[in-house]
Amino acid sequence: MENHGRGSGPRPEGGRDDPLDPAPPDPLPYEGVWRFTASAVDVSVPQARHAVRDLLFRQGVPLADDLLQGLLLIVSELVTNAVKHAALLSPVLAVEIAVGAEWVRVSVEDNHPYRPTALVADHDETGGRGLLLVREVTREAGGVCDVEHTASGGKVIWAALPLRPAQVS
Repeated sequence: MENHGRGSGPRPEGGRDDPLDPAPPDPLPYEGVWRFTASAVDVSVPQARHAVRDLLFRQGVPLADDLLQGLLLIVSELVTNAVKHAALLSPVLAVEIAVGAEWVRVSVEDNHPYRPTALVADHDETGGRGLLLVREVTREAGGVCDVEHTASGGKVIWAALPLRPAQVS
């Protein structure tokens, strides 16, 4: 797993990475970006989940247990979707974890060109709810998620969650 140092990601205005702040503080010990690849096969789902969990623990990322469980569920769903729907055109997928002072972002990239849609599945169906689940877990945590096209014609699906609960006004 590679560590690419401080990465880009959601940054609140006036926060730690404010370009107008003359002396931004040093990065926290857990801040960074890590990326690994996995084969687009079923066994990669639990392997990716465990790799992300182990990385977050090793780095000392201050995650509440419910946030950690939600993040790991998102990893499982995103990798599962890539394995099920993109493996033919993308036998290898990439998982990236980016951690900032106040957020954690996980993304899964594949080379399949089609953008997924979150469909409402029939009650008799056993699948088809993965992206709906990702969106709901992300929303409940106060985060954001999206799908972006890559320069190589594939896509990245990502979710960013705050490390601290959102303040209710």
